[in-house]
Amino acid sequence: MLISSAQNPKVKYALKLQDKRSRDKTQHFLVEGYRELKRAHEAGRYIETLFTCPELFLGSNEEALIRSIEGDGRVVLPCTEKIFRLLSYRDRPDGLLAIAKQAHLGLADLDNVLGGNKSPLLIVVEAIEKPGNLGTILRSADAVGVDAVIVCDQCTDIHNPNVVRASVGTLFTIPIIEAEGKEAMQWIRQRGISVLAATPSGEHMYTEANMLVPLAIAVGTEQLGLSPLWMEQATYRVRIPMRGVADSLNVAMATTLLLYEALRQRS
Repeated sequence: MLISSAQNPKVKYALKLQDKRSRDKTQHFLVEGYRELKRAHEAGRYIETLFTCPELFLGSNEEALIRSIEGDGRVVLPCTEKIFRLLSYRDRPDGLLAIAKQAHLGLADLDNVLGGNKSPLLIVVEAIEKPGNLGTILRSADAVGVDAVIVCDQCTDIHNPNVVRASVGTLFTIPIIEAEGKEAMQWIRQRGISVLAATPSGEHMYTEANMLVPLAIAVGTEQLGLSPLWMEQATYRVRIPMRGVADSLNVAMATTLLLYEALRQRS
């Protein structure tokens, strides 16, 4: 049956999930977009309901993904374009949006995630405020092959729709650990993992740091950078060269530079 009313209970429920309080209460969230939904499905994320609008499809692969999700016994609900645009949080929706179950990992899961890896590459993101920055960091982490991302003292919900969007679905391809900063630092120190922090006052250029060792690259808030917990206990404090009037880069851009230096050294 084609959904054409905003009073449909599933539509009303999905709209509530645009709010963090509803996501926290229900432990559901929204996944919009073909690439994002495909990666969530391939990662085995539980998709409860899928809304579709064929008039908005951008390609020819959507039907196969829909059949695969429907084959798992999930509810598929075709919508009118008007209703789908109401549900969508994008300027250019592509006709696929799902309600999915959240997944959470803690430090207790991280040893299993790493397995026997003797030289892991981790990212620690401390109190990142902007969902777009967190999503972009996840996308870069996936590109480089980071073993896990530790989200400390989080200010933004990892299941925020804009995290999903900016990550292009890599939210589902990388282990994301949620932890308090002090506990994360203790876990890292106990396992002999070095911490690299970027700061304009760093003693060395970022290309001079040894990134072949077990390493956690720590990045902080957009406005203030890392807290003393990470800055003072960092093994390496490095700087990224800046020749203009700005004294720092966007946190996601800086993280990407550090990650690709780690990849260069480890390749």
